[in-house]
Amino acid sequence: MSFLFLLTIIFHGCKNKTIDIYVSPLGNNTNDGTKEKPLKTLKSALDNALSIIRNESDYIKIHLLEGDYHLSSTLVITSQLNNINIVGEGVDKVTIKGSKIIDTKWESFNENILVTNIDSTLDFNQLFINGEEQILARYPNYDENGRYWQGYAEDAIDKERISNWKKPKGGFVHAMHRGRWGGFHYEIVSVAEDGELELKGGHQNNRPSPMHAKYRMVENVFEELDSDKEWYLDKTNHKLYVWKNSDTDLANAKIEVSVLKHLIEIKGNTENPVKNVNISGVNFQHASRTFMEQYHQLLRSDWTIYRGGALLLDGTENVSINDCEFTNLGGNVIFANGYNRNIEITGNHIYNCGASAISFVGDSTAVRSPSYQYREFVPMKDMDTITGPKNELYPSNCKVEDNLIYKIGRIEKQVAGVQISMAMKIHVKNNSIYDVPRSGINVSEGTWGGHIIEYNDVFNTVLETSDHGSFNSWGRDRFWHPEYNVMDSLVKQNPKMPMWDAMHTTIIRNNRFRCDHGWDIDLDDGSTNYEIYNNLCLNRGIKLREGYHRVVKNNIMVNNSFHPHVWFSNSEDVFTNNIVMKKYADIRLKGWGKEVDYNLFPTETALKKAQSNSTDANSLYGNPLFINPKKGDFTVKENSPALKIGFKNFPMDRFGVQKPELKAIAKQPEIPNLQIESSEKEGTKTKNWLGATLKEIETIEEQSSFGTHSMDGVIILKIDKNSKLSKSSIKEGDVIIGVEQEKVKNISNFIDTYKKYDFSENTTFNIVRNQKEMEIEFKK
Repeated sequence: MSFLFLLTIIFHGCKNKTIDIYVSPLGNNTNDGTKEKPLKTLKSALDNALSIIRNESDYIKIHLLEGDYHLSSTLVITSQLNNINIVGEGVDKVTIKGSKIIDTKWESFNENILVTNIDSTLDFNQLFINGEEQILARYPNYDENGRYWQGYAEDAIDKERISNWKKPKGGFVHAMHRGRWGGFHYEIVSVAEDGELELKGGHQNNRPSPMHAKYRMVENVFEELDSDKEWYLDKTNHKLYVWKNSDTDLANAKIEVSVLKHLIEIKGNTENPVKNVNISGVNFQHASRTFMEQYHQLLRSDWTIYRGGALLLDGTENVSINDCEFTNLGGNVIFANGYNRNIEITGNHIYNCGASAISFVGDSTAVRSPSYQYREFVPMKDMDTITGPKNELYPSNCKVEDNLIYKIGRIEKQVAGVQISMAMKIHVKNNSIYDVPRSGINVSEGTWGGHIIEYNDVFNTVLETSDHGSFNSWGRDRFWHPEYNVMDSLVKQNPKMPMWDAMHTTIIRNNRFRCDHGWDIDLDDGSTNYEIYNNLCLNRGIKLREGYHRVVKNNIMVNNSFHPHVWFSNSEDVFTNNIVMKKYADIRLKGWGKEVDYNLFPTETALKKAQSNSTDANSLYGNPLFINPKKGDFTVKENSPALKIGFKNFPMDRFGVQKPELKAIAKQPEIPNLQIESSEKEGTKTKNWLGATLKEIETIEEQSSFGTHSMDGVIILKIDKNSKLSKSSIKEGDVIIGVEQEKVKNISNFIDTYKKYDFSENTTFNIVRNQKEMEIEFKK
């Protein structure tokens, strides 16, 4: 009779008992699972746990003793393993890896390269030598400060370079989206007769574009194996090549290769969910990169997403992942897919990973009348008009608290520290998130709101992408339409329509944000039903575009201001009791919402500029008198004019991770030098042309509002009613980016280019209208 069976007899009939199972890499799977005679593998421990007959209230606690646990297959926890704890002795002692150790003999290929034969069944995309991640042979060479993919090159896939590659099949091409909204990834299939690469992939972005002309990188091409720590895998001939390193004795080195996409899957369903699972005190490493796997569209966004991660939760209740470390993982880290309730992810250290850190993504079947690409729209006559979700296949009532997250998105660029899509009531609190290519926290649409984002410290974001924020959201829900006037009309006819999906208010409060390449807080297309208060925005202010029912109160916008973009006349937005340090950066507004007043401006000029729009009748101007801004304390003094407009001080010492051992190593954002006085130029670059007022794109705010891929182009700001242009197909708000396929940079360049085709009866303009590129003919 086995020990575990005896345990079953002892505890059967008793309540609230804990059954302990011990595992050690030095153990044996024929042992009885005691501390003195532990099992060898976690898989064996789970199998033993399945064999134990126990009460529903009994817990099984699997103790992982010190050592590395190399998984031979993904561990799957089903509802048969409810009430189970997997507890490691500590992240510095216990590691679960999705890699395999290979024993091999090395030979010299040439004076710089070593080669070895590998098992024909092995296919891997990550290599670790003595625990250190190696660099897949690439061009250009790795440079930590090289921005895109730590190094990019415009000539990465030029024909001249390709001609030097003998067998590039199996290599990878990485390129940014032309608008830098994310990245694309391709596998090289062959070289065509014309010398161009034949590729497969490019499915990783939901608003397709050609590759960015400049920001590109290639991997796993033998001829690019030319620098320290690089390696190349010849899948056809089953050979592994590495660049020699005099400091490493490969003959005696520990060689590990990633073989698993997922390490642990906790999988149930709505009828039979997995309940009460806890994982703690474990270091997770070596899951494979997944950028070539199947991706799924998210709703009318830039995003497609791989529904998986090192830890995958699908159909769960009351799962907690705490005090763990996640590093050297090739794809998503923790992914909550579909039905998940009451998940808690707390006290974890996540860094140096390929894609997103923590994701909550519901199933699109839960969405009423979903649309998937930017320009799709369900006609009103066919639309489901019921408020809220259609089924329960979405995450809800989950918490992400006290986690340290940085250096994610090392390969994929459509990522976030915390990603929320088709989910409800996700609580994101006291996390430090930085050094990320895109947004720190991203909310993909209004379905179904109710999130609380508080006390986070989010900075060094949008490092490789464009037109995002440290916090980023959009709300292309049922009310949203790619044509502004159609959307405006729909909501006037159906005033409650914006709340059909954004049914619960999302709160953003008491955070510290800094973004140097976008906005500190960016509520983009259609973001609706938000309360934003008590936030310290250190650099780029707060942006609200196309949406309804946003209340922005009691925030500080250091050295910046408020950015209302493309508002509707009936938005019901509120902006009060805030401190701004520049004039408002408003663009293309039809109205100023429900209330914009009682704010503090830096100068009388900035205040009067706002009052000229019939806002801020009770606002003031002056020095806010911060107590110690150089040290990051933006509390205002007792005699500050900010207090006269209703501003209230809020805590400045609770941002970010609070767990002592994580707080001790967490970076802090750079505190900017204060610029109280406004230094904006009052003049803008405009010119009259054929009865139209032309304007150059001068700011990233204008670029964002018009949806162009760069700051090149000419805005048609206004068209006189009696002009020739008023009878043409050109419209106010169009951005001319080309004439007869010749690119346009600015007004003078546009006029000079247009004159070249003055002899033609018709001239073709390349324009951007409603964020879509198109061609129109101008008849003279």
